[in-house]
Amino acid sequence: MIFAAILAGGIGSRMGETDTPKQFLALGTKPVIIHTIEKFVINDNIDKTIVLIPKNFINHTKNLINEHIGDNEDIIVIEGGKTRNDTLMNSIRYIDKNFGIDDSSIIITHDSVRPFVTHRIINDNIDAARKYGACDTVIPATDTIVESINGETIESIPVRDYYYQGQTPQSFNIKKLFNLINSLTEAETNILTDACKIFTLKDEDVHLVDGEVTNIKITYPYDLKLANTILGDKHD
Repeated sequence: MIFAAILAGGIGSRMGETDTPKQFLALGTKPVIIHTIEKFVINDNIDKTIVLIPKNFINHTKNLINEHIGDNEDIIVIEGGKTRNDTLMNSIRYIDKNFGIDDSSIIITHDSVRPFVTHRIINDNIDAARKYGACDTVIPATDTIVESINGETIESIPVRDYYYQGQTPQSFNIKKLFNLINSLTEAETNILTDACKIFTLKDEDVHLVDGEVTNIKITYPYDLKLANTILGDKHD
């Protein structure tokens, strides 16, 4: 089976003067998270879409889904974790308990606040995860990359041609991902920033999937303004 895991555990503290988590802010006529969920629900390759959300927003999320998408047994809303990796593990445990995991099981993990992911990106992720076991969606870095250890002076300026900006989805063979997670030391677990790092820590290859410049992450107020512009362009 192929599962999408929509990671929506954050509260959006960088979004400015609002108590509403950024995934619930309005984008056009619908909340950001609804736009994101819809991209996966209408993809025929995906069997179940699991939305992982803070506990106190579970009922609110279910109500939004019923309002904008309707009753759909292929959308599952469960509690996320304290960290991104805890949230990921919650999704894997749920899948294992309710559906089982076999050698062909795939999970597509995606930020709830990237509402413009395309079906081409999703399908390329599925193909790469099947073929390679792990993939990350990226776009080439367009700005010069500057490294500074102390935050005051430049240590180095790497060759930009070798660098990419990470997006999501990140997609994996679930059994392989689960086995690697269980092999992590405490020190390795403490430095994790995303699931692909689990593979790189264990010297496992992660295949690159081409992203899109419009596959933006809504983090700051400006991002939401840009997202509304992109949405308007798509509807023109």
